[in-house]
Amino acid sequence: MAKHGKRYIELRKKIEAEKLYPAEEAMNLVLEMATAKFDETVEVAINLGVDPRHADQMVRGAVVLPHGTGKKVRVLVFAQGEKEKEAKEAQADYVGGEELIDKIKNGWLEFDKVVATPDMMSKVGKIGRILGPRGLMPSTKTGTVTFDVAKAVEELKGGKIDFKVDKGGVIHAPIGKVSFGKEKLLNNLRTLFETIVRLKPASAKGTYIKGVTLSTTMGPGIKVDPASLKDFAS
Repeated sequence: MAKHGKRYIELRKKIEAEKLYPAEEAMNLVLEMATAKFDETVEVAINLGVDPRHADQMVRGAVVLPHGTGKKVRVLVFAQGEKEKEAKEAQADYVGGEELIDKIKNGWLEFDKVVATPDMMSKVGKIGRILGPRGLMPSTKTGTVTFDVAKAVEELKGGKIDFKVDKGGVIHAPIGKVSFGKEKLLNNLRTLFETIVRLKPASAKGTYIKGVTLSTTMGPGIKVDPASLKDFAS
């Protein structure tokens, strides 16, 4: 277990475990608690009033965070001909077809996101068992199966994140780095929150946003009052 300094311990005492903090106050506390020697990622967990066992209550999507995530994203594109050229011009890290598929079959996985043109998906399907469990399989729902490969690459490198509700009804997502500061992190949170609110399934009954928790890589979770985020989503 990591040893924490006196400052961290004192700050930790300030956090009331069951209190719901206004978003701005919660973000201030999260940043105060970030005492690691590296630039920690700030993450949000949003608990939704859905039952993901039912297909019509599955909440998933993608959003471009206005300030990005602070992470360098390596993008691989499966494309041929003119689309291969477009992907390279958009600064995709790896572009190709069968040769990349063979490389992946042999254990190569040095990339973070995958884009494919629709005509390549029959070939990409051969490595679905490798890409799928790692969340790397291209999908029309997240805009990563497309002929507009340049736009897809630019969005992924510019801070586009995919999100999907887990079995427990929670969406986990990064919203930036501690070094971004409060305003940029709140803007990213606002953008993500608005998107999730818009995706509320028609079949979801009762309270949709049941809980919101902010944390950093090494810090404790701080509960946010969902009501303080309603202004963001109005």
